[in-house]
This record gives sequence, structure tokens and C-alpha cells, in this order.
Amino acid sequence: MVNRVVVGAHFGLRDWLIQRVTAVVMVLGSLLLAAFLLFRPHLGYDGWTGLFAGGPVRTFALLFLLSLYYHAWIGVRDIVMDYVKPAWVRLLIHVLVILVLIVYAIWSVQILWGF
Repeated sequence: MVNRVVVGAHFGLRDWLIQRVTAVVMVLGSLLLAAFLLFRPHLGYDGWTGLFAGGPVRTFALLFLLSLYYHAWIGVRDIVMDYVKPAWVRLLIHVLVILVLIVYAIWSVQILWGF
């Protein structure tokens, strides 16, 4: 019997599924925003603030943005793992991308919820 030990990157199906789910969330959000803009073509500041005044729109917008950030993390991580060979450069890029995405997530919450 062969005892196979998995080492290294073993993300596979989980990350594939997460990317598909986050893509569906982003497509849904884009379609809903496009439909809203079709029915209200001349939208000013009051219209935008009115749209985001409701909790459900803010919640879905935050879900959209968090999906975007996670989707981006998986894509960037896979590209870096495939094409960047020196381990220290790969680690540096991973840390920088993680920090930037965390800052974006915090900033998104501040913008949407006014903290």
C-alpha cells in the first residue's frame, strides 16, 4: 500500500470552488448595479447616498467587496506560486498583497458603515 503524504500547496478544489462562488457574487452585484443604473440614468449624490442608506445594500456591497478581495488573493497567490521562484521574493509579495487587501477591507468597512 502506498502512503501518500501531501506537502506544499494543497488548496485545489476548495480554492477553485471559492473563486467560482466569489465570481457569482460579483456577477450578481454587477448585474444588480447595472439594472439600477438603467432605471436611474441621471443619478446624483442624493441618489447614491439614498441607495447606500439601507442596510441590505450596504451589506451586499460589503459582501461584493470582500468577495473581490478574496478572489484577488487566490488569483495573485496562484500566479506568484507559479511564476516567482525565489522563496524570499514570493514571501515578500504574499505579505505585501495580504497587507494591501486587509487595508482595502478595513477601508471598505469605513466607507460603507461610516466608522
